[in-house]
Amino acid sequence: MIAIGTYNTLKVTGQNSNGLRLSDGETEILLPSAEVPSEVTIDDDIRVFVFVNKAGETVATTKPALAEVGDFAFLNVVAASEIGAFLDLGIDKDIFVPTKEQRWPMRKGEAYVVYLYLDEENERMLASTKLRRFIEEEDVDLEVGDEVDLLIAEETDLGFNAIIDNRYIGLLYHNELFANIAVGDKRKGWVKNITIAGKVDLSLQPQGFGHVLDTKEMLLRVLMDEGGRIPLGDKSDPEEIHDRFQISKKAFKKAIGGLYKEKRIILSDYEIKLIS
Repeated sequence: MIAIGTYNTLKVTGQNSNGLRLSDGETEILLPSAEVPSEVTIDDDIRVFVFVNKAGETVATTKPALAEVGDFAFLNVVAASEIGAFLDLGIDKDIFVPTKEQRWPMRKGEAYVVYLYLDEENERMLASTKLRRFIEEEDVDLEVGDEVDLLIAEETDLGFNAIIDNRYIGLLYHNELFANIAVGDKRKGWVKNITIAGKVDLSLQPQGFGHVLDTKEMLLRVLMDEGGRIPLGDKSDPEEIHDRFQISKKAFKKAIGGLYKEKRIILSDYEIKLIS
């Protein structure tokens, strides 16, 4: 069955003046002539994005869609009115966000994190900024220490809510961020904690002893490359540490503390030196 609002691999069954006829074995749809790749012939398989066009016809496109049904995505508003907003999906059809699906009025020229879904009545793609309706909140299949893909969804008083692996939601706390992030950013993250209620705390740095070992080795390499001295120490500013090594001050202090105990460095407030 052809799935609307997502990518399908279909067989080329014929061609006419309007384009290629594509089929899944049961249903045929059209790939317009302007989008037909030159190397494609009859009986070839072709991967296309399928959607319902303005005329209500199910058609295919070879243009890359910015997101599929079932995705959370950061999309730009190209038009807005009292009935809703239209977002650029990268294809010849914009995606509609009805006013009732907007947590706040959307404005042309701005971008928002939305969830894409299929309207069951007419099989048209729609989007919503009411993200929590589409989040999995029970039986969260994550463990502390897991590396995850994040989409920064919104800023709150505590920090930034982020979509985790296109399924869950978690929180990055303001006081644990040592890098500038913004809504719409895609980042690698790590699961820091999962509460009894299933709420997920996140970090932009790996957690645990393995990360300390990796950081120690990195600092040793830098020390050797720079003549045995780095002008950062126990009391250095967290932003200076992050700008230099892209790690938090907490991770930096753990690593240099370990190196100091191993008698591999001389440690001072604003400098570390390699013991030769």
